[in-house]
Amino acid sequence: MTTHQRLGDLAEELEAQGADELRVHVVRRAREFKRSWVMMAEALVEVRNRESYLDWGYADFYSYCALELQLKQATADKLTGSYVALKRHAPSVLKRDGLNERIPTCDAVDYFAKALQKGPSNDADERAVNQEVVDELRHAVFEEGAPVSDLRKRFNPVLHPKPEGAEELDAIRRTTASVRRLERSVEE
Repeated sequence: MTTHQRLGDLAEELEAQGADELRVHVVRRAREFKRSWVMMAEALVEVRNRESYLDWGYADFYSYCALELQLKQATADKLTGSYVALKRHAPSVLKRDGLNERIPTCDAVDYFAKALQKGPSNDADERAVNQEVVDELRHAVFEEGAPVSDLRKRFNPVLHPKPEGAEELDAIRRTTASVRRLERSVEE
C-alpha cells in the first residue's frame, strides 16, 4: 500500500471516528502534498502554532509529523520554514492558483530563506547579504520560478564564495580520483 493510499484511508477513518476537523484536514493535505506544498505547509504551520498535535495525543510536533503524516523532521522544517518565508517576503504568491500563475518550488523558497539567514559563524568580518543580491534572488525565486539548481549556480558564488585556493584543491581531488580509477582499470 502506498503512502498516498494509507493517508487516504487514515483520513476516511478519522472522519468516521468524528476526529477533530483540523486533524482530518491536515491528513488530507498530506495526501495532496505533491500537488501543493503551500497548502500542506500552511496546514502544518497552523497545527504547530495551535499545538493541536498535543490534543491528538502526540508529545511534540515532529512525532505528529512522523507518525501520522509520514513526514521526516527535515521535511516538516523545510515546509514550515519555506511557508513562513513566503508569507513574510512574498505574500502575494500565496494568492496564486498554481496554474495561471506559477508557485515557486518548496526547494527554491527554502534556498531563499536560508540565504537570508546569517551563518553560524561569529566572525566579525561576516557581512550581511547585499540587498541588491537579495532583490535579485527574490525576483528569481518568486517571479521567474527558477529551479533550485539554477539558483545555486547563479547565487552560490555570491552567497557562499569559495575560499582562496578551493578551485585548485578541487582540481587536485578530481585528478586524484581519476588516477585511482585508472589504476583500478590497469589492475583489472
